[in-house]
Amino acid sequence: MSVYLVGYRGSGKTTIGRRLADRLWLSFADSDERVIKEAGKSIREIFDSHGEAAFRDLEAKIVAELSQLSEHVIALGGGALLRDENREALMKAEHKIVYLRCEPEELHRRIQADPQTAANRPHLSPLGGSVDEIKNLLVEREPLYRACMTAELDVTNLSPEEAVVRLGRLV
Repeated sequence: MSVYLVGYRGSGKTTIGRRLADRLWLSFADSDERVIKEAGKSIREIFDSHGEAAFRDLEAKIVAELSQLSEHVIALGGGALLRDENREALMKAEHKIVYLRCEPEELHRRIQADPQTAANRPHLSPLGGSVDEIKNLLVEREPLYRACMTAELDVTNLSPEEAVVRLGRLV
């Protein structure tokens, strides 16, 4: 069994996931990192040159591969659960799935504080990465995160280390 971390961009899936994997003596994998490696370009470049559908197709291939792994902590891209096939693959494999919940304003602050975001990640709507974009996308995504999750952790006011400690109790 593996532990999957799901949630919106900026919720800390990769940062927390790496630390949780170390704490649990498990391997770590990140779906976005695998997509970037396979495509040989950033997510923004994939979106710009091939469109979101092509990115989601490649992401689905990666999620199918990751769903077969055991004894891993795996960070999934924020939109990975938009596709039925991805949700089904994870739930069929009976992994632990933890939703890292975070308030939109804090997500926006974290995203804006990351200098790599603008260069590597596309805006996901005409709202251009604003708090309103985050709120709108969470309306769509949060029910999917909750439908798949086995646990939820609110990381809005937690440091990565505090989140890891709490996750250690949940998984």
